[in-house]
Amino acid sequence: MATRTGGTATRPRPTPRPSARKPGQSRQPAQPRSRTAPSRRPAPPRRPRAPRTLTLGDPHRRLRSACVVLAIILSLFVGRLVQLQAVEAPGYAARAEAGRLRTVTLPADRGNITDVNGVVLSTSVAAKNVTVDQTLVHDPAATAAALSPVLGLTVSDLTAKLTGTKRFAYVARQITPELWSNVQSLKLAGIFGEDTTVRTYPAGDLAASVLGFVARDGSGLGGIELAQQRVLAGVAGQNTFEAAAHGREIPTSTSTEQQAIPGSTVRLTIDRDIQWAAQQALAAEVKAANATSGSVVVEDVRTGALLALATAPSFDPADPGSVTIDARGNPALSDIYEPGSTSKIMTMAAVLQEGKLTANSPITVPSELKRGGSVFHDSHAHGTEHLTLTGVLAKSSNLGTILASETIGPDTLYGYLKKFGIGDPTGIHFPGESRGLLPPPNEWSQTTFPTVAFGQGLSVNAVQATSVFATIANNGLRVSPSLVAGTVGPDGTFASGATPTTTRVVSAKTAATLRAMLEAVTSDEGTAPMARIPGYRVAGKTGTANRVDPTCSCYRGYTASFIGFAPADAPRLVVSVTLQNPKNGHYGGTLAGPVFKKVMSFALQSLGIPPTGTLPARMRLVLP
Repeated sequence: MATRTGGTATRPRPTPRPSARKPGQSRQPAQPRSRTAPSRRPAPPRRPRAPRTLTLGDPHRRLRSACVVLAIILSLFVGRLVQLQAVEAPGYAARAEAGRLRTVTLPADRGNITDVNGVVLSTSVAAKNVTVDQTLVHDPAATAAALSPVLGLTVSDLTAKLTGTKRFAYVARQITPELWSNVQSLKLAGIFGEDTTVRTYPAGDLAASVLGFVARDGSGLGGIELAQQRVLAGVAGQNTFEAAAHGREIPTSTSTEQQAIPGSTVRLTIDRDIQWAAQQALAAEVKAANATSGSVVVEDVRTGALLALATAPSFDPADPGSVTIDARGNPALSDIYEPGSTSKIMTMAAVLQEGKLTANSPITVPSELKRGGSVFHDSHAHGTEHLTLTGVLAKSSNLGTILASETIGPDTLYGYLKKFGIGDPTGIHFPGESRGLLPPPNEWSQTTFPTVAFGQGLSVNAVQATSVFATIANNGLRVSPSLVAGTVGPDGTFASGATPTTTRVVSAKTAATLRAMLEAVTSDEGTAPMARIPGYRVAGKTGTANRVDPTCSCYRGYTASFIGFAPADAPRLVVSVTLQNPKNGHYGGTLAGPVFKKVMSFALQSLGIPPTGTLPARMRLVLP
């Protein structure tokens, strides 16, 4: 019978069955059951299951646990809100504001380039670049279709420029403000305008090789535009403003602007009128002589200022891509050549200064001269001639010049050539300028000395050659050439350019003697009577030199030149004319002499330089 104790019911344990085996008796094998009368042992009773204990939960404890969990969750939310609204709020606000801010560059106005009288030769005019934020263009094809007739670009090209994820890209550059107004009126999302300028050259190709040209972004790439880039460019500013979703400025938003600082104006020493006359005369002669190129340099004797630096052929600086890279340079400074007989003036100056010979010293010139295993001749065949030193210069005798140079030797001659500036930069600091070639005497062969004496075996550029004659015209004092007169700042203040350096090469007496000798070159007995100017005394020297052809590293063709100054007894201007590889003739007197006459005549009249009214000294050229 079950009993209940303490609220828990228990079942009585079953009584174990007693064993039928007696103690000490072995276990008998089981007897097989009879198939006829099977006997079945009754099943033992089931054991009662252990009683279950059911413990009831505490509702107060459960409520406390739920409140703790809920408090933890709420604290996480509160903490995150504090982090977002208090701790990180300024950062998020700054990032949100940054997403609305746009910064555009305010380009500085590029300075002008003017001639010596302030006439503008290069300037900039306002223009616009069309830009795009591709992320704001929802339908590139539709936007391209709207822009195409305005910008004159194909829809396919525009679609390609408008499609993508770039925040900034150019659609069109340097369009006129009027054209930009038409673009702006379309009110296209993602399309913006960027202030820029376009470089223009009011005088066309006038002084193009001096002015140079600029890149698409307005920076200088050649000539003065490159040499004076830092002065001309100024300092760019910037404008930062808040923009709406379509990218345009929010009218009521605040903006910060840093004003650009305009560039300064560069005033050249070039005189526009003289430059024009030089280019016209040179271009005509290059065409008539069928020459490869040519240059004309006009220099003020007293100051070294270059009043003209003309080259032919020329180019349009507003469209430099229309010519080859080589045609965009300035051959008057970058191209070097063997000067030929115009270089004899330096040999004569050295001989006179050293006191070895005088203007009337006799020199017997043979028909040929052997030096260093080579045979030298003059430009024309002749028998033995009896000339003075003046006659040697006036008749441009190579042999007579060799004989004169041998009175001073190679080292002395080299020293004077260096004083004249040969083999050294001119000091103009022009891009691409070549210093020329003048090897030292220890590198000279047996034939170098005689060839250098009459103008071959060394190389100069046209400005260097002009400076040599300017030195003699300036009483033996060399003034370094200059091309920049100064700068005019944004406030209108003029600052002069660098002061030219001066070098005493020969004495004033030697220079005066040499000027009288050079005046004989333009006489009827000299090589350049075609360079004479009515009413003025003119002195100068012709040059007809073999031309080095770099394609074959050999002499091929000629360099024809004439360099002179006027008035001969009170020089003010030097004009040099150089023609490279002329096909129709090759003598400097007949090709370059007439160009000199045209340019010098114009320059003298333009500057109001009157004739001196004096008569030239009579110089003996030939001895009996």
